[in-house]
Amino acid sequence: MHILVINCGSSSLKYQLISMKHETVLAKGLAERIGINDSLLTHSPKGKDKVVVRKDMKDHIEAIQIVLDALVDKEHGVIEDMSQIKAVGHRVVHGGEDFAGSVCINDDVIEALKNNATLAPLHNPANIMGIMACRQIMPDVPMAGTFDTAFHQTMPRESYLYALPYSYYTDYKVRRYGFHGTSHKYVSQRVAELMEKPYDAIKTVTCHLGNGSSITAVDRGRSVDTSMGMTPLEGVPMGTRSGDIDPSIIEFMEREAGMTAQEVLNDLNRKSGVLGISGISSDFRDLADAAETGNERAKLALDIFCYRIRKYIGAYAAAMNGVDCIVFTAGIGENAASVRAAIVSKLSWLGIELDEEKNNTRGREARISTPDSKVQVWVVPTNEELMIARDTLTCITKD
Repeated sequence: MHILVINCGSSSLKYQLISMKHETVLAKGLAERIGINDSLLTHSPKGKDKVVVRKDMKDHIEAIQIVLDALVDKEHGVIEDMSQIKAVGHRVVHGGEDFAGSVCINDDVIEALKNNATLAPLHNPANIMGIMACRQIMPDVPMAGTFDTAFHQTMPRESYLYALPYSYYTDYKVRRYGFHGTSHKYVSQRVAELMEKPYDAIKTVTCHLGNGSSITAVDRGRSVDTSMGMTPLEGVPMGTRSGDIDPSIIEFMEREAGMTAQEVLNDLNRKSGVLGISGISSDFRDLADAAETGNERAKLALDIFCYRIRKYIGAYAAAMNGVDCIVFTAGIGENAASVRAAIVSKLSWLGIELDEEKNNTRGREARISTPDSKVQVWVVPTNEELMIARDTLTCITKD
């Protein structure tokens, strides 16, 4: 069975076609500049050369059609015809409190997504556009939605509620939702397999570290706390996001600098994090290079990033009354050995011992703690597309 995984942005569309028999990626690609001049599709079929298709895409319907045409093309396609696509799995950013898992998409689901659009105004509308485009082109193909927030719906109230007037929650849905749930779910399940332990028997802290970063406490297969909040702005410092701050800073900057609240929020989202501290870049590779040449602000940015992550790991070990495993994933977590080392170097109180030689790895599954380490430390590359495909397969076959 082949499942097409779709991840729609407002002007872009990522996709993978996965054969579920052996969970093999047959093709993947990216459609860019949808609705803008100079649209293009970069299509990478398995075992063949990458192809760039330059063709106008006025909307997501045209983009989806161009993707499908590439998949069945005689030269660079990977399937004979559309009938081989048995289902479509869609990544959806925000499911609010309506969805605690992946679901088959119907009119009621789409209506719920629209109702939750206020919680993710930049993402849900684009996700909905992708769903509607696929439904128009492939009306008879079953589809499922996988939500970034769903995995965190197992959090208890003491984790997800803020200490605000309770009416903020009841009237406006103000609460912690968390994000990167598909990634946290995948790596926490995968590390249990690698440890040869039952998923519902271990306590794991998963560290999704990329330009956007979040930490999650997974207690015996259930997310019980996560660092991102109502929006992805809360938590650890990131590429350009501030992470946790005193909210009074917004009013302070309004008063002292004459800024509007929206201007301050724009800075918190786009000009803060390691970019704001270093003044150089949001790319951790640039920061590492600058720190090595003696740039103190670049070093400071990295130190703050690692320090805040250590604080979350310690807090989540306390929240779960122990921890069996720490997992690093995503672009930084999978590739930056120096960041991993800096984070765990001061977690020896947990009984962690890092194997420096094994930590010298990039982009592959590896245990990087010593055999004597009381808490295992792993690198596990994330695979959100595969998780979406698996969930889609479960949705369409469970009846």
